[in-house]
Amino acid sequence: MQARLRWGIVATGNIAGVFARELALLPGHEVVAVGSRNLDRAKAFAQEWDIRRAYGSYTEVAEDPEVDVVYVATPHSDHLGTTRHALESGKAVLCEKALTVNAAEARELVDLARGHGQFLMEAMWMRCNPLHLRLRELLDAGTLGEPRSVHATLGFLADYDPDDRLFAPHLAGGSLLDVGIYPVSFAHHLLGAPDTVRATGTLAPTGVDASAGLLLGYAGGAVATLTGSLAGPLPNTAYVSGTEGWVEIPADFQAADRLVVHHPDKEPEDVTVDLLGVGYTYEAEEVARCLRAGLLESPLVPWADSIAVMEVLDAARAQVGVRYPNDANGPDGPDGPGGGDSV
Repeated sequence: MQARLRWGIVATGNIAGVFARELALLPGHEVVAVGSRNLDRAKAFAQEWDIRRAYGSYTEVAEDPEVDVVYVATPHSDHLGTTRHALESGKAVLCEKALTVNAAEARELVDLARGHGQFLMEAMWMRCNPLHLRLRELLDAGTLGEPRSVHATLGFLADYDPDDRLFAPHLAGGSLLDVGIYPVSFAHHLLGAPDTVRATGTLAPTGVDASAGLLLGYAGGAVATLTGSLAGPLPNTAYVSGTEGWVEIPADFQAADRLVVHHPDKEPEDVTVDLLGVGYTYEAEEVARCLRAGLLESPLVPWADSIAVMEVLDAARAQVGVRYPNDANGPDGPDGPGGGDSV
């Protein structure tokens, strides 16, 4: 591996800009290429972030010989095709969450990465956050006793626009894949895969979920109550309760630098960490660490976890009544029709 990890960014939306800004904080990382379906947008993005090469397609980024890792920041509907092409082009991939539109697509990408011997990681940056790693350590040390419940919410009011990626079915919009995935991944990190999934929600006029609430049940009796919403702001906090105490993570829990440990008859204990940037730096460093170690998957965001989270989201979507074109093997090529370029 090169002394500096050379990134190619696919798509030029908001999240791609955040990631480029975070990479600029890391001396061992460099963005060398960016691609968009609109060359002018790629050139503007390249100028803003001092990137040497701009391409008018996604495929050219993956085929650039100077790119070590492709960061896929397209809408969800394009994750499968874009990531597939990058893996087949011999590139490591960090793909934005949700990894794919459904669990079947996630399994396909995992099989492809394994078959080609290429690194693949879902960009669930929360799982690389030092505070969340510290929380896992507290649970493993028995600080809370036996975990019994998880409660987490994440939501905001999104202005309704049927053409926006958040509300467009052909782009796999909706609250579950955009914000609900954070509470679901949080619960999975602490409790594992559930035995039962119960979900209810509201639909936007386009048919995607505007909000969804989930109740997950576990074999040992633990439960998780999770909510994601595009229909209004939520506290965006998280709680983990055990037989001997509980932990509170203030808003915004997915990017927090502080949690509070509570025990009966004791003073609350603050646990804090210093974060570099907003937190995307840690997933980039995890990619670099894994590549240096010759790993194909990250221990912090393993393939099995990404698939298991997608299985929960699939079950919830089915119960809420949301179906995407990708569920019927719709167009998913890296530069195919019907896609978007903004996340």
